[in-house]
Amino acid sequence: MYQWNFEFLWEYRSLFATGLLYTLGYTVMCIALGLLVGLIAGMGQLSHWAVMRWPMKVYVELFRSTPVLVQIIWFYYALPVLLGIEMSPGMAAVLALSLYGGAFYSEIIRGGIISIEVGQSEAARALGMTRFQIMHRVVLPQALRRMTPPLLNQSIMQLKNTSLVSIVALPDLVYQAQAVVHETYRPLETYTLIALMYLAVLVPATSLIKRLERRADT
Repeated sequence: MYQWNFEFLWEYRSLFATGLLYTLGYTVMCIALGLLVGLIAGMGQLSHWAVMRWPMKVYVELFRSTPVLVQIIWFYYALPVLLGIEMSPGMAAVLALSLYGGAFYSEIIRGGIISIEVGQSEAARALGMTRFQIMHRVVLPQALRRMTPPLLNQSIMQLKNTSLVSIVALPDLVYQAQAVVHETYRPLETYTLIALMYLAVLVPATSLIKRLERRADT
């Protein structure tokens, strides 16, 4: 029978702390950039100009239809060769995860905007409001309330997706766990700890999202 022993993990506490900081740091960057990209792509898909609308649609379908792990590898190994530039592992991972998340954020934003009744925009236009004023004062305030829970859920997925950055040797939680396993040959305890650390972050976050969803429904 396997003998569990978690005591040795205390020796590697600094590695796990560093990994957690990297994981949270990359998550924040990818969420912020993903939301910015998603806002641009979401609004772009609603544009009356085909030259803006169709590129955004192609981008969204491309990134939603390919695995994020493949995207990270492609951005790190293939893109520098195609463009003749050097790209650090961190830049490649953030770029891939931000564009991947942005594709999903854009659909949430687009869906939230088109869910607002057309009659409200027509009434605002009859009052003499410009297109920008209608979007800013009428549509977005209502749409934001509907978009908040799914946007937060997608942000949780962004946190989970950062576990893939270890594939390009970024020192996140998973990468640090791999280093500890290679040194100690104790994968069960090590990856159990990593799972618990993710749970410690994700459980409070998902609880907050559920509260916001209940408020949105009331």
